[in-house]
Order: sequence, then structure tokens, then C-alpha cells
Amino acid sequence: MSERMHPILEILQEDQRYPIEAYQFVREGLVYAHEVMRLGESDRPSERHITGQQLCEALRQYALEQFGFMAKTVLNNWGIFSTSDFGEIVYNLIRIKHMRKSAEDRREDFDDVYDFDTAFEPQFAVTEKEE
Repeated sequence: MSERMHPILEILQEDQRYPIEAYQFVREGLVYAHEVMRLGESDRPSERHITGQQLCEALRQYALEQFGFMAKTVLNNWGIFSTSDFGEIVYNLIRIKHMRKSAEDRREDFDDVYDFDTAFEPQFAVTEKEE
């Protein structure tokens, strides 16, 4: 009798573009979107939903928080070069039922949400010095 492989391992074998760290990052980014950014708030957790564009922005902020100046480098190292890559990962996770989508959601919602070359540049705030 053959044992069934864990769905994440199946994805990693079928689609070798992204390592497991990329999938974990996207899953953690979804939690960040809900818990830190308070996106998709609902009284019922089963109804919490955010758009592809919102998730991309949450992933950008989460990457900057986690990796600082190295955010783009880390994501690129995992094969993530654009928001479209986030969409590929999300839809792989949807396929194995580790994420859900609404009837209105489309894979294309993740395309060209922001430019990776500028989205992860450090943002500096100018503050006045107190005397």
C-alpha cells in the first residue's frame, strides 16, 4: 500500500519554481494581513477575505518588516520576482486547499500590482530634531 504524500510536497515536486520557504512566507503573509493590517475583518473567521492586490501589499509590508533592506534579495532568492509570482504560489495553495478563493477572485488579480524594483526600496521619514 502506498502512502499519499503531503500536498505541499506534491506541489514542490510538480512546480519547482519556488522553495518551501516561499510558500511559508505567503501563508505567514496572509496571517499578517489579517492580524496586523486588519484586512478582511469579519465577525466570522470563515468569512475573512482579502483581494489579491491587498495580499500583495501585505506581503510587501511583511517582507520589509521581516527582512528590511534585504527583502527583495530574499524574495528573489526564492524565485519571486514579481507580484505574479505571489499569484502562482497562492493558486498552488488554493489547489491543495491550503488557501481559499471567492467566486470573484482570479489569478490575474496578482499581476502587476507593484514594481518589485521600487517596492522594496527603503522609505526614510524626515523628522524634525527637538531642541
